[in-house]
Amino acid sequence: MSEELIISVSGVRGIIGQNLTASIAAEYGSTFGTFLKKRCADNAGRLSVCIGRDSRPSGQMLQSAVCAGLCATGMNVIDLGIATTPGVSVMVRELGCVGGVIITASHNPIQYNGIKMLLSSGIAPSDDDAGRIKRLFLDKQFSLVASHNCGRAKSNAQTDNVHIAKVLAITNKNEIMAKKFKVVLDSVNGAGGRVTKKLLSEFGCDVFAINDEPTGLFAHEPEPTAENLKDLCEAVKAEGADIGFGQDPDADRVAVVDETGTYISEEYTLALSTMYILSKNPGTVAANLSTSRMIDDVAGKHKSKVIRTPVGEANVAAAMLQYNCIIGGEGNGGVIDLRVVPVRDSLVGIALILQLMAETGKTVGQLASEISGYYMHKEKFAAEKSQSQQIMDLAKKTFSEAKLDTSDGCRFDFDDGWLHLRVSNTEPVIRAIVEAKDQSTAQKYIDAVLDMRKKVLG
Repeated sequence: MSEELIISVSGVRGIIGQNLTASIAAEYGSTFGTFLKKRCADNAGRLSVCIGRDSRPSGQMLQSAVCAGLCATGMNVIDLGIATTPGVSVMVRELGCVGGVIITASHNPIQYNGIKMLLSSGIAPSDDDAGRIKRLFLDKQFSLVASHNCGRAKSNAQTDNVHIAKVLAITNKNEIMAKKFKVVLDSVNGAGGRVTKKLLSEFGCDVFAINDEPTGLFAHEPEPTAENLKDLCEAVKAEGADIGFGQDPDADRVAVVDETGTYISEEYTLALSTMYILSKNPGTVAANLSTSRMIDDVAGKHKSKVIRTPVGEANVAAAMLQYNCIIGGEGNGGVIDLRVVPVRDSLVGIALILQLMAETGKTVGQLASEISGYYMHKEKFAAEKSQSQQIMDLAKKTFSEAKLDTSDGCRFDFDDGWLHLRVSNTEPVIRAIVEAKDQSTAQKYIDAVLDMRKKVLG
């Protein structure tokens, strides 16, 4: 059975040639242009949107189609070419655009692509705004203009320079340079290789890059998980490197490999970044419901508190703004520092971890060992909407005595761990995350989820 096009707070995501085509992309461009015109009705003069794409072979086709749709509504378009998601967010604000678009399917396999939208703040639309955009798209309510009012497109090649300058501004470049770190970088042939190599060069690092050409032909499954980064682990050992970094295709997430070539979990990216930030200035941290309790432990050591949000960087960024948080992110390897950009940014995570290593004189393995470790199990499985609801209802009955948070699926907090079940915004799956102090404790919750799956899915 063909999958349905996914339209959510994360934009549009689908399979090229099956449910995501050039015509759909053009319509979505017109949808976003129509939405922005209504939103900015008091704005005099021509409105502009900047657009970038990750390196997937289908990206240029979709980008051209979205540009056409935007121009048809009278929007001018600034083409950033191949760019990271945080890079596009940086340029939305740098160029004074009313919105931004990234053509990316993030960590999804190569057959997928997507259209992700940003508002003038550089943040993805809220749930309410995403709902309005979806309704405009489904109703085909496009505000098209006559020939002489069509928008025009031009190119801008400054994304890397502007982004790097903002990252350098929050770090002590000379302190990192003095350490002459050797770094292995795996950019999975996505959008992050070029700009990240430039940043690491600014830090005086000796960089050994693998899978750094932006071909979009992923050398391995693109999500930066342990099973997908075995070559990075081997390269760190072979090169005698101080650290390894593995990015996803649009470079908003990064996982870490320590000096022994051991993958130390994408959950440590935010925890280590937070360790550095709070060591300088204790304050409030924002993290989503699926993020490890390590973030609570790090915050606790620095007399700081954690605000929990539904999954999604827009939710985390909104909480950061509301509660004046000094750092935030998600346990999938995404770090948000509002001084640079209000979305997840692998360059920020890389810079803060290198700064922490430089200032403490400790290896990343030593630093990770200072954070209380937990056993975490993550999995995803296909389920239709009705089946997903059955699983959620069964979980509520099974764990009736647990503390329950239903702001994003169901998160059950127990004395000895927690379980989060939620329907993905980007794939037709349920995600299940279990965390406990040890594997044996976590296993009872893993087994309970398996039993529920068997009862509902067979």
